[in-house]
Amino acid sequence: MFKDDIKYNLNIQISDKQLSQFETYYEFLIEYNQITNLTRITDREEVFYKHFYDSLTLVKSIDMTNVRNLCDMGAGAGFPSIPLKILFPNLKITIIDSLGKRITFLKQLLKKLQITDVSIVYDRIENFALSNSEIFDVVTARALGKLPLILELGLPMTKIDGCFVAYKSSQYIDEVDQSKQALKILGGQILNIVDIKLPYSHGDRSLIVIKKTRETPKTYPRSFALIKKKTL
Repeated sequence: MFKDDIKYNLNIQISDKQLSQFETYYEFLIEYNQITNLTRITDREEVFYKHFYDSLTLVKSIDMTNVRNLCDMGAGAGFPSIPLKILFPNLKITIIDSLGKRITFLKQLLKKLQITDVSIVYDRIENFALSNSEIFDVVTARALGKLPLILELGLPMTKIDGCFVAYKSSQYIDEVDQSKQALKILGGQILNIVDIKLPYSHGDRSLIVIKKTRETPKTYPRSFALIKKKTL
């Protein structure tokens, strides 16, 4: 079912090895979730569709054949970056997270999945972004915060002509309206918004694709305290 849905809805062929990796991912996630709270979703079908399939919907918004490296901000239990890495093994992934327990889980997960070429960074996103300007083809953020906030964290790391992609619920209109100033300051413009229905009534997903059109001023991102106090 999952394999067929990936094939027919997302136009991706998934091998038996990759399917086995998703099974291993699920089993380890549920096992680890008993000692560290990583997700409230534990039902097998829900994990496969609300986490794995949802992560892979990125292919509906950008051409993955042109993506060499991707940064996943605040990946938590590895979404969307690890499912994407499973299906696109040549993709170079950088994951940034500031919670040590999640970093430990991700490192162990990669060993179990026998995945290499993933850089896991234990740091605050704004700190990493200041010293890694405009180096990623794609930067993603899923369930991380309001759009003006995550734009300030992610756009500085995005290459010119690259894309920042925000995974959002269908209730995104107000956030887009609130982001006009941030886009102007940070050098981005909305390229596309892709609305997706997950299979079997598992919910709606909207992918907001923002193209980096010019260099971001080096003063961004600001400290997180300042971002929270007053977003752009």
